Amino acid sequence: MKSLSYSKSNGQYPLTPVTNPWMIDIMAETDLVKKLIKNYKSPVNLHHIPSFEHNIDSFQEVFKKYNIDSRIYFARKANKSKSLVKAALDFEIGVDTASFNELEQSIKLGANSEYLVLTAAIKTSEMLKLAIQNNVVIIIDNHDELKLTQKIAKELNIIALIGIRLSGFIVAGKKLYSRFGFDIEGERSRLKLWFSQKSEFPNILLKGLHFHLDGYSIVQRAEAILQTLQFVDELKACGCNITFLDIGGGILVNYLESKKEWEDFQTGLQLAVLEEKPPLTFKNNGLGFKIAETGNSIEGNLKTYPYFNEINGPEFLEQILTYTKDSNPPVHELLNERNIQLRIEPGRSLLNGVGLTIATVAHRKQDANGTWLVGLEMNMSQLKSSSADFLVDPYIIYQNSESDIGSVELFFTGAYCLEQDILLKRKLSFPKLPDIGDFVVFVNTGGYMMHFYETEAHLFELSTNLYIQEAKDNEPLQILADDSISNI
Repeated sequence: MKSLSYSKSNGQYPLTPVTNPWMIDIMAETDLVKKLIKNYKSPVNLHHIPSFEHNIDSFQEVFKKYNIDSRIYFARKANKSKSLVKAALDFEIGVDTASFNELEQSIKLGANSEYLVLTAAIKTSEMLKLAIQNNVVIIIDNHDELKLTQKIAKELNIIALIGIRLSGFIVAGKKLYSRFGFDIEGERSRLKLWFSQKSEFPNILLKGLHFHLDGYSIVQRAEAILQTLQFVDELKACGCNITFLDIGGGILVNYLESKKEWEDFQTGLQLAVLEEKPPLTFKNNGLGFKIAETGNSIEGNLKTYPYFNEINGPEFLEQILTYTKDSNPPVHELLNERNIQLRIEPGRSLLNGVGLTIATVAHRKQDANGTWLVGLEMNMSQLKSSSADFLVDPYIIYQNSESDIGSVELFFTGAYCLEQDILLKRKLSFPKLPDIGDFVVFVNTGGYMMHFYETEAHLFELSTNLYIQEAKDNEPLQILADDSISNI
C-alpha cells in the first residue's frame, strides 16, 4: 500500500489547519524529524522565528497606517521559549512578564526597562523589588499591591513606575466582570485622590492605564478604550501625566482553512450528543454541548477556543482602532489627540503559525469496544490549554509505506496513568494505522498549547524546545536547542 510520507486526519468532519510552508517542509523531511527525535526525545516543540517576525511586522503595519505611537509586548506566558524573547528584543518589541522567573530571565537575555512590563496576577516582594530596581513598569491590580510597591520603593529610595489595571467597563448596558483590576467607577475617586495628592504613595509614579479583557470582543475592547480615555482626561486634570494605555491581548487567531468545516463539525457534534449520529469524540464528549432536560434538543456552548475566525490578527486590531461611537472620532484619532502611546500584549496572535509539536508512536491497541488507541510518547499536559479540545487536524508522518491495516479511526493517548489522558478528544481518521516509531505532528501549537499546563508528573522530562532561524542562501536549515541560548 503506497501513500504520501505524511497524511492529515480526514473523515466526515475534518478540521483542516492553516499550515505554513515551513511546517510542510519539516513534515516532508522524514530523516530530519528522525534525527530531531533521536537527539532530543519525544515530544519536541519547533518554533519558526521568521513567522514570529512576520506577525510582529503585520501588527506594526496597522499602527503605522494610523500614525499611532505604539509598543508591542510579547505575552511571555503564552510560550516559555527563550528564543522568542531574544527574537522579540531583536525585532524591537517588548516582553510582557507574569512571574519572577519570566522577568529575571528576560533581563538576563538583554531586555531593558523600556522593553519590559510586569503584569503578574500575584506579585511577591521579591518580584516587585526586581522590577523596581530595573525601572520596569509594574501593572498594579489592587490597593495591597500599591502599598507593597510603595513600601519596597521607599526602602530602595527609588521611584517605582506603574500602570493601573482597570476593570468594570459598561458595554451594552452591562458591567463586564473581572476578578482583576480596579473598578473604573467604584474606585475612580480614590485613584484620582491617590495620584493627584501623592501623599500616600510618594515613591510611586503613575505612567499609564491598563486593561485585559476576557473573551475576544472587538466592541468591548473599543468601548473600554473610550471609557479609559475619559478617565485619562480626568487624571490629567488632576495633574497626572498619563503616557500610555495598554489594552492587553485577546486578539483572535484563525486556525482553520474552512468556515464550512468548522460549522459542519459543530452541527455533527450536536447530532452525536443527541445520539442521532455515531460519536465524534471520546465517550461522546460534547465539549460543552449537552442534551437539554427536554431530551430532544441541545443546550450549552462549545467550550473551546473559536478556531475559525474571519476577522483575526491585524484586521482585528484595525477594527478596534477604527471603532466609532455616535458622532465622535474613531479610536485612533482620540488616542492621537491625547498623545497617548497604545500598547498591546499579544501572545497567541504573535505565535500564529510559529510552532508545531512532534511526538513518536509508542504502541497501537484496540480497547474493549474495538476502538483503536494509538499511544504517543508524550502526555496531555504537553498539548493543553484552557480549551476543552484542540480542534485542529494533526498529521502522521509514516516511515513505512506498508501496513496491514488501511483506513482507520483512532484516538491518540498519552503517557499518564489516567483514563482521561486522551490527547485530542476528537475521533481521527487516517489512511492507515501508524506503525511504532511513526511520528504525529500537531500543527500551530506555539500559542498556549505547548507549555501553559505542562507538568513533570511521573517525573517525565519536559519537552525539548527548538527554534529555526531564517535560512541564509545556500546554507542548510539550522534547528537549534532553546537551551543553547545564553544570557547577556
